[in-house]
Amino acid sequence: MSKWAETAQEWVFTNGADFAVNVVVFLLILLVGKITIGVICRITSQALKKNPRVSEMLERFAVDIMRKALWLLVLMIALDRLGIQIGPLIAGLGVAGFVIGFAFQESLGNLAAGVMILLNEPFRIGDYAEAGGHSGTIKDMNLMATTMTTPDNKKIVIPNRSIWGGSITNYTALDTRRVDMTVGISYSDDIAKAKQIIHRVLASHDKVLEEPAPMVEVVEMADSSVNLVVRPWAKTSDYWTVYFSLNQTIKETLDREGIVIPFPQVDVHHYGTPATA
Repeated sequence: MSKWAETAQEWVFTNGADFAVNVVVFLLILLVGKITIGVICRITSQALKKNPRVSEMLERFAVDIMRKALWLLVLMIALDRLGIQIGPLIAGLGVAGFVIGFAFQESLGNLAAGVMILLNEPFRIGDYAEAGGHSGTIKDMNLMATTMTTPDNKKIVIPNRSIWGGSITNYTALDTRRVDMTVGISYSDDIAKAKQIIHRVLASHDKVLEEPAPMVEVVEMADSSVNLVVRPWAKTSDYWTVYFSLNQTIKETLDREGIVIPFPQVDVHHYGTPATA
């Protein structure tokens, strides 16, 4: 038997039992830690959900940080049971902190931006927003990035730094929205009559709000038409329903009333020499 094998055999006889016990305890610590962390996070999540001032996004963020911190504590306790000293490792991390910070400055920037987003709450889970150059419904947010889905069901993950570094438009933050439409009529048509017809269509629509009152006014003398701006108000959840249905109903009603929505057209005047006899 080789010297190495003899040394290994001697170590097993001398320390094997203690090492096996330590491994079992290590695994038990991880198992108990997992169960305990799950319970703590669940209780914390339920407590935060009962607070109306805490958004769903903030609740997820806080629970996520707590889970990671608790797992770090459990691993420190478990590794210490195996005889792995944590003190020198922590000291080494302190010495290497500057290097790590420099190497992960993008990640730290995303983390800082995520904290600012949570504190200022420009949007919440479920809001439809435009941020970081993209538009979609906010689905999730973690330490590094925000996830949204587009209307055509594409998933977009945007670094928090890109979101907080630019403008943010939240389309569903308020209860009501104004629907902006433009309707063109012929120069030969009666403007007052056209406005009266459109107002009648708006008043008959069950999802158009009475207050604020809808607006129908002349906005432009265009090349081929007199353009009327049509601005009814609707609940935010009804925005697209109102927009699509009004476009169709206004067109059909104007047709029945003899109001022309003209095609683009150009008058051409030809100046030439008269024909000789």
